[in-house]
Amino acid sequence: MKWRFDDLLTFLDVMETGSITLSAARLNLSKSVVSKRITDLEAALGTELFQRSPRKLLATDNAHAFVERVRPLVRDIMEAADTAGERYSAIRGTLRITAPMTFGTFYLSRMIADFARQYPDLEIAVELDDRMVDLVRGGFDVGVRIGILKDSSLIARKLCTDARVICCSPAFAAANGLPKTLDELGSFACIDYSNVNTSQLWQFENPVSSSEPVSVAMHGRIVANNGEAMRDMAIAGLGLVRLPMFIAADALRNGTLISVLPQVKPLPYRIHAVYPPTRHVSAKVRAFIDHLARHIGEPPIWQMPDALRTGQP
Repeated sequence: MKWRFDDLLTFLDVMETGSITLSAARLNLSKSVVSKRITDLEAALGTELFQRSPRKLLATDNAHAFVERVRPLVRDIMEAADTAGERYSAIRGTLRITAPMTFGTFYLSRMIADFARQYPDLEIAVELDDRMVDLVRGGFDVGVRIGILKDSSLIARKLCTDARVICCSPAFAAANGLPKTLDELGSFACIDYSNVNTSQLWQFENPVSSSEPVSVAMHGRIVANNGEAMRDMAIAGLGLVRLPMFIAADALRNGTLISVLPQVKPLPYRIHAVYPPTRHVSAKVRAFIDHLARHIGEPPIWQMPDALRTGQP
């Protein structure tokens, strides 16, 4: 018995979701069709890929080994098909995108909507998650990463540099005063980011040595894993917060947050588009990244320093 490519693609999707039911919904197929494709692939390969029970589906060791070999090969096949179709100047197929939650809802969703209108033959799947997602394991074509890129095999294109700002509510400033220097900063209550192990060390540009940032140990009474939640708690008067400008800009413009220590500069964030290594970048990935770069700009569209309100210590 020969295996079929559709069965292989279905297997990859079930490995990603861990569920025949979820894969059936995502692939717009019935559960019986998905189950049969998996069974047929097992028969063709002569090995069991999943252990089945009424409550859950467990991938076997053979399935894990098989998926690691097959996934990059399937990606190469899909990219080759995209490349072959480029001579017709058509961008089609499916573009799978991952990005951080707040950036996705604040800015990226509108850019994706505009991109989708330009290419009606392209299907787009977007997943927003503040955790670091493995693009290859997740089957994503492109991701948006904010912050320092860890060493990896991913190919990155810088989209912009986004400044960060320390801020608080006017009410917090009135009740607690404001630090006048970095030495005083650590004595103030702060709201911190829980997705980064070293977040309690706030780092700033060093006016003397660009290679050695200045670090201040902070003690966060409140931590959160989402920048939008951190912003809202700062607006509620619960402490100082360090935010990227794409989150803080609107609150600074409308005065619900004010800038603290504007004379010092927290280390900025860099925003990149990343994609798995490939010999041929597909037309859809290249077009999407170009689209993001045009719409975000450098400096990015949300940075309007002349409209920001500054708190005075």
